Amino acid sequence: MPDQTLSYFQKQIHHCQLCPRMCGIDRSIQRGFCQAPSGVVAARAALHYWEEPCISGTRGSGTVFFSGCTLRCCFCQNHKISRDLYGKTLTARELANVFLRLQDQGANNISLVTATHFLPWIIPALDLVKDRLSIPVVYNCGGYERTETIEALKDYVDIWLPDLKYESSELSARYSQAPFYFQAAAKAIAQMIRQTGNPHLKKIPGEAAPVMDRGVIIRHLVLPGSKDDSIRLMHWIAEQLPKDSFYISLMSQYTPYEQNPQFPELNRRITSYEYQKVVDTALDLGLTQGFMQKKSSAREEYTPAFDLEGL
Repeated sequence: MPDQTLSYFQKQIHHCQLCPRMCGIDRSIQRGFCQAPSGVVAARAALHYWEEPCISGTRGSGTVFFSGCTLRCCFCQNHKISRDLYGKTLTARELANVFLRLQDQGANNISLVTATHFLPWIIPALDLVKDRLSIPVVYNCGGYERTETIEALKDYVDIWLPDLKYESSELSARYSQAPFYFQAAAKAIAQMIRQTGNPHLKKIPGEAAPVMDRGVIIRHLVLPGSKDDSIRLMHWIAEQLPKDSFYISLMSQYTPYEQNPQFPELNRRITSYEYQKVVDTALDLGLTQGFMQKKSSAREEYTPAFDLEGL
């Protein structure tokens, strides 16, 4: 690890500014909005087959789900770990061994899911196996990132898989307690593209179709009642990001995990009309490189079991 990168992550332990909340707390003695303790907590490490085809392929993505989150969205399908912080504490050496086991199982990549708040402890784990890890590292995040943190990850992350959740500050404040979500995510995604360049896929043994080894896939989950916000995001993406520099993944899988009286508008799945309007807008704007989901993707079984598998 270069000295500058090491210094950046080490100083976050005692004055945490990893995410745009920049709470500045001492992680060794206190917890911030993410509720993350000092050290790494993870809930699952296994081959995952339900990511975008160029990520999972047929062999699967070696996905590590970390506990806690810098957003803790009210509708999160992974609420057991993002909000309740269920998981197992791991040392850097134990986490490094998890990465190697996933590679040995044939994973196309190592995917770090909601990892930002644990980076001071994840980076040393990656350093321990950098000479033995021969598959790409994927950074699967909510998009709510600081460009400084993205830059510090330049030599560690090959594929970025950020959400772009909202354009509306009102929605992001209501659902994720992050009124400046879009401003942060827009800058972060632009930086991710600058660091990776255009998407690149390669053919590997055992896979019928090429899989990604570098690039950015921007994910957007269409929420019930929010298609107009989704449409505004499609316009921003088409107008502000370099053409052909990313893939887009439009998701229809929103599933209310419980009836919530505080957010009654979210107590249903999206309609085919809502989703199709967003897809049509994307296509009309020339956003044709990427993925869309069938309406049947909105099922609870697409949420993995968080049972400490692989840990």
